Amino acid sequence: MDFTIKTMAEYAMEGKSPEVLFWVGCAGSFDDRAKKITRAFCKILNKINVEFAVLGQEESCTGDPAKRAGNEFVFQMMALTNIEVLNAYEVKKIVTACPHCFNTLKNEYPSLGGNYEVMHHTQFLKQLMQEGRLKIEGGSFKGKKITFHDPCYLGRANDEYEAPRMLLEKLDAELVEMKRCKTNGLCCGAGGAQMFKEPEKGNKDINVERTEEALSFEPKIIATGCPFCNTMMTDGVKHFNKNTEVEVKDIVELLAEAEDL
Repeated sequence: MDFTIKTMAEYAMEGKSPEVLFWVGCAGSFDDRAKKITRAFCKILNKINVEFAVLGQEESCTGDPAKRAGNEFVFQMMALTNIEVLNAYEVKKIVTACPHCFNTLKNEYPSLGGNYEVMHHTQFLKQLMQEGRLKIEGGSFKGKKITFHDPCYLGRANDEYEAPRMLLEKLDAELVEMKRCKTNGLCCGAGGAQMFKEPEKGNKDINVERTEEALSFEPKIIATGCPFCNTMMTDGVKHFNKNTEVEVKDIVELLAEAEDL
């Protein structure tokens, strides 16, 4: 990227605070595919001059996979370490592109002393759009059929369905809804720490079932709002040998493409 992203430590040395802390998350930091989502989001924020920072080396896993796998002790150790760092910087507002981080920081950190305004990246971009700071021209997507897969931890766990769809509508594309969407959405199969284990015996992997439903509408793009969902839907598309015909993209990647970033 042709710009530098500052850390909270660098802001603190200058005696300043950014508007928002971007919590990158494990996937956005280490997974090569998810790194593209991280870059796209940063490019959008940089273009519209949003002052944001990351924790860098001071960021650790939120502890979500440990908690979902049943290890409450490890979760609390990780959470308390993160809370100590966040509170030392007097962080007030956090945005993240991962619904798992979003859910954990928003709903499970307060009881441990971590009280912050936490937003999913689609919620934050929707807010910026409503404030007139973000403008999207979606001409390059005109006529393209897009279907959106609701992440469980954004939708059913936190009742957020509007923000991602509002952003997709700005692309002037043809947005088609799957039969199982919003409150009836079907999990991609990676939640609850399932991302990190092999599937159990059965007739069909859940991500194959979900991708089959998406492909039945013959979309050009399957839009996601979660790096885990992105991986599972991409694997599903490959299973059906449709990866040359159908793209799986995070919403921020589509917005960055629309703005030619």
